[in-house]
This record gives sequence, structure tokens and C-alpha cells, in this order.
Amino acid sequence: MSNIVYIATSLDGYIADRNGKLDWLKIVPNPEGSDFGFADFMNKIDALVMGRNTFETVCRFGGDWPYNKPVFVLSTTLKSIPDGFVDKVEIISGSLQTVLTTLHERGFYNLYIDGGKTVQSFLAEDLIDELIITRLPILLGGGTPLFGNLSDHLEFEHLNTEIFNKMLVQDHYKRKF
Repeated sequence: MSNIVYIATSLDGYIADRNGKLDWLKIVPNPEGSDFGFADFMNKIDALVMGRNTFETVCRFGGDWPYNKPVFVLSTTLKSIPDGFVDKVEIISGSLQTVLTTLHERGFYNLYIDGGKTVQSFLAEDLIDELIITRLPILLGGGTPLFGNLSDHLEFEHLNTEIFNKMLVQDHYKRKF
């Protein structure tokens, strides 16, 4: 069982700019259409847990739904799924431990944890087992940070680094206990 973060950040650690936008992710040319390891990662997970804000952002992307695994939207305020997404996501709420127990009982053990507040909440409760962070060569100077305050240190072991398109640096870490 693993809770894994797979996310892109700016060099200064932001996952969205000051306006909540992700346009800066397009700065990397990708003439060969690489997914930078995303498909391999998705093959290793059973389901996604994302926050409401991230879900709403993904809904605005347009085009095909980007996930082929069950998606659970962690929210206490979202009461219904918008038209067009009813068969793609399920709302889940409760304490993170309760959510994890529910998902594990349903056979979902390897979870992709996505969204700034959601990642921070899982980290605050020491529920992240792996971090796969891809840094883009841009400084945003503000926005939504990946990491928030923690009550204690969390140590991770560096597993490997990959470089894509001579621009993206992807580091993979595993929780050290």
C-alpha cells in the first residue's frame, strides 16, 4: 500500500501561479509527445485521490478525461458531480484515515495523491509514502506552494533522478522510517 504524489513544480516550489493558473507548464517543448513517465506511473496505481480545487481545474482542461483509473474527489463542500463527469469521479469525505480505510476496503491500495491542499493534508498526517516531483525551469515568484507547514520533520530517501528534454528534472523519493 502506497500513497504517492506525482506532481510538477516551478523551481521555487509552486504548483500553480498567483492566479491559480497552470499555463507555465507549457514552457517545455515536447516535439516527440513524451508523457515524461506518466503512463508508467499510472500503471502502478489503483486510483487517484484529488482535492476539489484540482478536480475543478482538470474539468476546465477540456478534451478527453486524462485518467483511466477511478478518481475520488476529497471534499466536504462539493455535493454533486457536474454533468459530464458523473461516470468519471466519486466524491469522498471524512478524516484521511477513514478515507484510506474505505478505499483499501474497496481494493484500492496504491493511491495517486494530487492537489496542493490534499498533498499538504496527507503530509501533515504523515500519510505520503513516495514523492515524484518534476521541476520545471521557471521561477513563479509566488502562487500555490507544494509544501505547507508540518508539525515535525519528515525524512525521505532519494531513489533516483531523471532528466527529460534537457529541461525537466524529476526526483523520486521514498519515505524514510
